[in-house]
Amino acid sequence: MDGAATILHADLDSFYASVEQRDDPRLRGLPVIVGGGVVLAASYEAKARGVRTPMPFREARRLCPEAVVVGPRMTAYAEASRAVFDVFHDTTPLVDGISIDEAFLEVGGLRRLSGTPVEIGHRLRAEVLARVGLPITVGVARTKFLAKVASAVAKPDGLLLVPPEGELDFLHPLPIGRLWGVGPITQAALWKRGLVTVGDVAAMPEPALVAILGRAGGRHLHALAHNRDPRPVEVGRRRHSIGSQSALGGRPRSAGEIDARLAGLVDRVARRMRNAHRIGRTVTLRLRLGDFAKVTRSHTFACPTDHTDLLLAAARLLLGRAGPLVQRRGLTLIGLSVGNLEDSTSEQLMLPLGHRPGATLDATLDDLRARFGSGSITRGSLLGRDLGQVVPLLPD
Repeated sequence: MDGAATILHADLDSFYASVEQRDDPRLRGLPVIVGGGVVLAASYEAKARGVRTPMPFREARRLCPEAVVVGPRMTAYAEASRAVFDVFHDTTPLVDGISIDEAFLEVGGLRRLSGTPVEIGHRLRAEVLARVGLPITVGVARTKFLAKVASAVAKPDGLLLVPPEGELDFLHPLPIGRLWGVGPITQAALWKRGLVTVGDVAAMPEPALVAILGRAGGRHLHALAHNRDPRPVEVGRRRHSIGSQSALGGRPRSAGEIDARLAGLVDRVARRMRNAHRIGRTVTLRLRLGDFAKVTRSHTFACPTDHTDLLLAAARLLLGRAGPLVQRRGLTLIGLSVGNLEDSTSEQLMLPLGHRPGATLDATLDDLRARFGSGSITRGSLLGRDLGQVVPLLPD
């Protein structure tokens, strides 16, 4: 954490909506909502009217009746993301992608070749606009955390440097919601104790925060409030989990529809795991209920796996545990991830399929999909069902 501010956080502005406005000039300057059933993205013109993700369409329409609604085009967003990451990699070899529309870049070794971090940031923004046609915001700071906060403050379409000597002067007046890990529940717990700004959190002794939020949460926020974040920009860092999610919209869904969505998510996640040669132990199910409350359930296997049937059985068990809540309050989003990942060893990959329970069918289906397309093989229970959009992701 010593030295100059050399970390850039580059974040595309309202990514999906910006792509739609880029590709259809008639949408520029208009409030644009991307989605179906729920808001996946909103242009800044729509955000100015209070539209947010993942708001139901009926509420978004109430806030902004003149909004133009467009269906998502995931292929277009994936292509735009690849083009933007090409610009990132042309800027520096040290690129740490964290989603399809944002990344950290380390530019500390480029001063003689490319100029100061701020000059590089300005050039990066100009290149993304010229080559991809999209606005992007850049934050520059000594730490990943502060660079990300700076880009959020600079939005839309801006650049902000936080110099080392002014870090805490910049950080402490900000609302506590700027701290990573502070969601609605944590924020409410801190507000009850009169903690409104980051400076309020920084002034509280670490043991007091631990008493409120627990050991991990208290220590985490205390460190961030003092801008202690020693994580470097990492290249080639592998995922800690692989997951997928599907928005269900606002209308009621039958048990069969929900199970079909769940099975589709498991198929998708298991296939990505096998393609990445990864196996995992912990299955986590995340639900967003009809009142937008969030529910999380998880199950950990004794041994890691990538077998579809085992993952689906665990997912159905977790959904069953949350069943009473879903029946009473409805369901608007379902997500599934597999964590505690490790690489499949060469010995595991070389075992005969017959000696790996469940692997024969998975391998056969993966081979058929590779030869004839990902949509060539599907479950009979999924035929004719809308499984929602496949959100583009960084490579596994």
